[in-house]
Amino acid sequence: MPALMRFEVDEPESGVRLDVYLADSDDLDLTRSRIQKLIAEGCVTVNGQPAGRPSYRLKAGDVVAIVVPEPVAPRVEPEDIPLDIVCEDEAVLVINKPRGMVVHPGAGNYTGTLVNALLYHCKDLSGINGVLRPGIVHRLDKDTSGLLMVAKTDRAHQFLAAELKARRILREYLALVHGTPDR
Repeated sequence: MPALMRFEVDEPESGVRLDVYLADSDDLDLTRSRIQKLIAEGCVTVNGQPAGRPSYRLKAGDVVAIVVPEPVAPRVEPEDIPLDIVCEDEAVLVINKPRGMVVHPGAGNYTGTLVNALLYHCKDLSGINGVLRPGIVHRLDKDTSGLLMVAKTDRAHQFLAAELKARRILREYLALVHGTPDR
């Protein structure tokens, strides 16, 4: 059953964008982009009327309601594929992805992916990137091996994504080249 939440805007929040207000709420564990999608889908109302746009500037006394639909069950099936887990806690997994493994399902690769393995290994993964990319914070190409962060919770996903965007997480690559490149 979808979750319905209501908020009354106080004077200090007056003038704040609707999407920012909801994204900053401690009661919601949703990204701003997910909230913007919910607004576009008509799942957010202000004073009983469809919100219309994420940029709506709130006024003191506005009543905001949001219906968060149940997550759609992924069509990707869990598969018992061994994972090289470097680190795991209740919020994050770090996996050493082998060369040749596709990270998430896509055209021509609907089985044997890292996501299939993750769905078997973990019962709950962050749903921020949708049903085909649960928990995936960043990716590596099929032919690239290396460490990959996977978020188990939406909060961890939001934090890791923000850290990557702010370049506070360092990513280093090592390439082995045979011969002399043209350029």
